Amino acid sequence: MCDGNVQDFPAHLHWSGLATFADMNPASRIFVAGHHGMVGSAIVRALQQAGFTNLLVRTSAELDLINQEAVNTFFRETKPEYVFLAAAKVGGIHANNTYRAEFLYNNLMIEANVIHAAYVSGVKKLLFLGSSCIYPKLAPQPLREESLLTGLLEPTNEPYAIAKIAGIKMCEAYRDQYGCHFISAMPTNLYGPNDNYDLQNSHVLPALIRKFHAAREQGLEVVEVWGTGTPLREFLHVDDLAEACLFLMTHYNDRLFVNVGTGTDLSIRELAELIGTIVGFSGEIKWDTTRPDGTPRKLMDVSRLHALGWKHRIGLKEGIEQVYRDYVKHLATA
Repeated sequence: MCDGNVQDFPAHLHWSGLATFADMNPASRIFVAGHHGMVGSAIVRALQQAGFTNLLVRTSAELDLINQEAVNTFFRETKPEYVFLAAAKVGGIHANNTYRAEFLYNNLMIEANVIHAAYVSGVKKLLFLGSSCIYPKLAPQPLREESLLTGLLEPTNEPYAIAKIAGIKMCEAYRDQYGCHFISAMPTNLYGPNDNYDLQNSHVLPALIRKFHAAREQGLEVVEVWGTGTPLREFLHVDDLAEACLFLMTHYNDRLFVNVGTGTDLSIRELAELIGTIVGFSGEIKWDTTRPDGTPRKLMDVSRLHALGWKHRIGLKEGIEQVYRDYVKHLATA
């Protein structure tokens, strides 16, 4: 029941190489879990651009993915053929370290319920989305897929990482025992439309955009940023991730999960300076070294994905400029 054939994938998308989906067609029933989030909404846009029209989406009010009975009922009634599992409780260092129980429980329940219901209902293919935080804190750089579970995790996001590792292992186990075509992708740090700009719970890039914009508007001369500025991070536009997800549904059906990123990184200090320039803030950046840095470096080895024929297309400066325009437009219309 987890098996599928292949058909041609719509040719107008930009990536290279032979493009075939596991018998997906415009009428296929495709469930995008977490469609209101940054990742899920980007996947919906990519699917619609590719011509898929029968998308199954539910808000959290309509379908509580933590509720096993509700998830089972949804799968039984709608019978999705393909699933993109992008739903998750996410946040930055502060949120991960503060709401540790919620990050562990909510993410475990979401993935367990959806993956198991996909197996029971005979879903043809499922893509589970994890996070680069699954890797050991001091794993060799760049991070290779084979480094999973070879060392201790970063303490500030350990519960979230453990939940995501469990999702990977569920996909592997259901593949091993039941023959399900369940695959996993591990994206690097993401940014893009529908990001979270809350200063306490957001990731670093949107938080910096908000801080620098507010400072410029208020005429401030100093912006305070957490940490030392020395950690190195990689950033991928969420629209690139969405296209990578469709690409993997097309080209990939192996047991090992796949890293998704750009293969290049920069320091948080360099990121802050870049965002300050884009926003138009010309003051001083002050570093609060009492705040945690997190993992010293997180650069993904994306050689597996590149070998399959996919590479990102949106440069960091171009992507931040686009996101900032969207942010200002949102503020103007809010």
